[in-house]
Amino acid sequence: MTLQKQEWQAPPVKAVIFDMDGVLVNSEPIYFEIERSSFAHFGAPVTEEEHHGYVGVTLESMWRQVLEKHKLSFPLEEVLAYHQNNVLDIMAAHPELQPIPHVTPWLDWLRSRQVPLAVASSSPPSLIRLIMERTGLGAFFSVRLSGEEVKSGKPAPDIFLQAAKLLGAEPSSCLVIEDSRNGVKAAKSAGMRCIGYLNPGSGRQDLSQADHVITSYLEMEAIRDMLSIERLTPVPLDLQA
Repeated sequence: MTLQKQEWQAPPVKAVIFDMDGVLVNSEPIYFEIERSSFAHFGAPVTEEEHHGYVGVTLESMWRQVLEKHKLSFPLEEVLAYHQNNVLDIMAAHPELQPIPHVTPWLDWLRSRQVPLAVASSSPPSLIRLIMERTGLGAFFSVRLSGEEVKSGKPAPDIFLQAAKLLGAEPSSCLVIEDSRNGVKAAKSAGMRCIGYLNPGSGRQDLSQADHVITSYLEMEAIRDMLSIERLTPVPLDLQA
């Protein structure tokens, strides 16, 4: 999708909200591997197409759908506990858990202009903390919000609306960076502008609803002057997840 300069001039962007997996860290391929193992453990014959459809949703939502679709009788609590323990153990030691290439200079640029930043991820709070610490990206974000902390996860807009509230920004002044169809839909439903990050590791995602699509953070240099980014003083609260 072509970015038109006038689309970004009213109102100015005053806060930026990032999804985490596939946007800040290249973790989706790791999740796919872990999830395939969990699907096999519980006997769920999840196809690749079905699996890609769960990108961006909470673990609880994914497993509710998997258990119902494949008519499995395991208690949801048992499945979630097994899966979450596996995720935390593997992520804590995984050698390939690294920031997305070129994302750190973009975060530095936003921080130099004192633009408040939030992470709004469908991952559990414990996993958000772990990944922020492991990658060193946590220092950039005044707000970290999990889909488990709002009423409805993506593709509902709840997580982005709550992130904007915590940042003290109007939804229309927020810019969202997302890599999934569910995330882009949530951002647009929240009345926010959205850049889709086309990450091959996130599966076959339809980002057509995004205002603009990039394949590398190097492309942000070419469009950032169009974003009309202004400083917004964050709400003085301890908002860490």
